[in-house]
Amino acid sequence: MGARVLRRFPAGAPRGSWPAEEYAAECRALGEPATVVMDLRTDAFLVVVPGPDED
Repeated sequence: MGARVLRRFPAGAPRGSWPAEEYAAECRALGEPATVVMDLRTDAFLVVVPGPDED
């Protein structure tokens, strides 16, 4: 199963700030089945939806 990345957020957000989760919630409110995953290689949170893999 692939995933399409909608947006990337650096993992170093200030304490108590969850920008990736907030963006994913906005996408879900618009009907996109967005979820947040952690990319350990780049130390970033990715907001993704099911779909073809990115190249």
